[in-house]
Amino acid sequence: MGGDQEKSIIEKFLEENVLFLGPDPAIMEDHRVVPTTPREQIALDNFSNPDEINLVRHKLQTACNESFDMVEQMGAAPGAKWGDLISGVWTANGDLALASMGGVLIFSVLTQHPVKFILKYWKDDPTVGLKDGDIFMHNDARYGNIHNTDQSLMIPVFHQGELICFTGAIVHEGENGAIEPGGMPSAAESPYDEGLKMSPIKVGENFEFKRDIMTFLQNSVREPKLQLEGMKSKFFAAMRMKARVEDAIAEYGVDAVLATMRKTLTDTEAEVRRRLRTWPDGKVRTNVFADGTLRENCLIRIRLEMEKLDDELILDFRGSSPEFLNRPNNTVLASLKGMLAQEFLSFVWPDLPRNQAVFAPMTVLTDKRSALHCSPEAPNAQSMMTFFPSFTCVQIGVPKYLYSAGHRATDIIAGWYNMIVTFLYGGVNQYGELVGNVCADLNGMGGAARWNRDGEHSLAPIFAPMADIGEQELIEEEIPLIKIVPHRLMRDAEGFGKFRGGHGYQQIATMKDSSMWGFMCCSIGSKFPTTYGIFGGYAPGTLPLCKVKGVNVFEVMENTRDLLRFTIPEIMNERPFKGATYSTHHMGLQLEFSKPGELYMITQGGGGGYGDVLERDPALVSKDYLDELISMRSARTVYHVVLDEKSGAVDVAATEQARKAERENRKRRGKPYREFLKEWETPEPPRTVPFYGSWKDKALIYRGTPDDTCPADAIVPIIMPNPKDVRIAALEAELATLRTQQR
Repeated sequence: MGGDQEKSIIEKFLEENVLFLGPDPAIMEDHRVVPTTPREQIALDNFSNPDEINLVRHKLQTACNESFDMVEQMGAAPGAKWGDLISGVWTANGDLALASMGGVLIFSVLTQHPVKFILKYWKDDPTVGLKDGDIFMHNDARYGNIHNTDQSLMIPVFHQGELICFTGAIVHEGENGAIEPGGMPSAAESPYDEGLKMSPIKVGENFEFKRDIMTFLQNSVREPKLQLEGMKSKFFAAMRMKARVEDAIAEYGVDAVLATMRKTLTDTEAEVRRRLRTWPDGKVRTNVFADGTLRENCLIRIRLEMEKLDDELILDFRGSSPEFLNRPNNTVLASLKGMLAQEFLSFVWPDLPRNQAVFAPMTVLTDKRSALHCSPEAPNAQSMMTFFPSFTCVQIGVPKYLYSAGHRATDIIAGWYNMIVTFLYGGVNQYGELVGNVCADLNGMGGAARWNRDGEHSLAPIFAPMADIGEQELIEEEIPLIKIVPHRLMRDAEGFGKFRGGHGYQQIATMKDSSMWGFMCCSIGSKFPTTYGIFGGYAPGTLPLCKVKGVNVFEVMENTRDLLRFTIPEIMNERPFKGATYSTHHMGLQLEFSKPGELYMITQGGGGGYGDVLERDPALVSKDYLDELISMRSARTVYHVVLDEKSGAVDVAATEQARKAERENRKRRGKPYREFLKEWETPEPPRTVPFYGSWKDKALIYRGTPDDTCPADAIVPIIMPNPKDVRIAALEAELATLRTQQR
């Protein structure tokens, strides 16, 4: 037998005996649009009138928006009710051609991966197949997603036996049977702690769900009725879009739909390239630091070198932190790309169609086994803890190009607040049902300052241009979580600047009428800011989780209502509840069971500032002071504006003198750049702070201490000790010391 024949037999054997169809790197690492197929070219030749294509595009766009509204109205999960979803239409090749205008636009550069997996592996598989009436689902981020709490559903659309497109929706469903309730377990130490792990799977045929698969999925989560309702709402939305596609075919012909989807993708990419050519060529470098893994404090470097060349943008994240093999703060490369695309879809070119072609002219470079390109063995339920800071790296770098760009579609802004400050929960509700999910308050992130005006307060999340924070009264009808203070702005929470960032709000929560109830939080930024200002603007402040334990406020305040305080600083500084324990904690709180009336308090962060604080209009400073957005201390020591403490009136002469004095102080504090570097730069990271990522040389990765390094092209993953073991070891050492002293 010849060598070539033997090789062919071996390859055929291996192809027919694949042990496991894991995530396909060829699919997962390619975010670009599939080239125009011969069938699509025929359609383009037959249907090329721009006005008619525009009409069909609007028809399909309306279908996406309509189905989005359907899911939002029918869905049972908090994420569905408050808009954490999208619906869309994919080409027959799996590319997302159009998506709903609102919702989570991260999905616009993610949802094609599972569709392409179906086409590559299931379409011609005799045990699976692809036919009219099939229903597919998936949720595993390793096959294309953010994290396993998101579930997508899609159906194929055929016309006279020809596959035309796919329609479907993806929703942040929340509860998925993970080690902690709510779907985003920060305690996960492996992918097997993260709940449901659906690779793209057929869950229905003939437009009906398979009862056995449905039962399996419901049996795998804490809220079976939520799982059922979520699947039904996404399916009905997909069916509505299918009907609208069929309407378009009936009115304009099948070539019109095929041509419109392809033209939407090619036109979008061409327009992005045209706009990029108006940017100046060059490099911009930025850094953002995550201040923890949600279980321990440390500094995790996200390093970006962004280079614009002609009509392309290269985003080089090499030199960033290594992956954490037993922490869920890692992100899959495809998830990272989805988050980066959000910057351009929402904040740079919001006028473009919502599809994956927006990101096609961009290249992302990462180190394999880094926290931004993690291996399949690493958990990623809290991928937001690394890809949100990566988003901010891009967001604070892009204005340096936009400032002199030839085309702008929106304002130049500073850093939007980028963390999900809300409560996750799990336990038994007031009706005796086991529940677990996330509150929609995370959608109220503080808006960034703009080049010409202040940022909006608690406006929207960075991942969704139109999403809601929910209605507290409706939440309290379903779960025993009570917000004593739901949405009160926090004083001095802005990023200061010529124009200030928007403020975040305080949330003071407790619970009642439950036999078992736990709170969780999953946010970094309690010690080191996660977003920054630009062009002289300040970063917003850092804010911890605060707790008051050992008290039942409902009992204590039954006859003494005056004990209630309506801000976190008042409660923590005045300590009105005698005998209670007051404490602060970083905002990575694993499931902690509480007793009725105990307080858990968090603050949504603010946006970054824009421009020099000394250039802020004193009248705006006065208004912010009167609106209780800033303190007198900030007015005087940050903005150097002299105000009357009672009326807020500006003393113009004193303000001019104070600002002149501060400018002179700046000159005295200033020093030549080289001189500054001698004092500032160190040859290696500090030994007192666990540091992960490169320092000076992006090819050398630090793994927590200056003595522990590895090359960037052969990263050794990080394994962190259990915080409980660390605490036990510290207590045992303390006990041993005391015993020695007693002898």
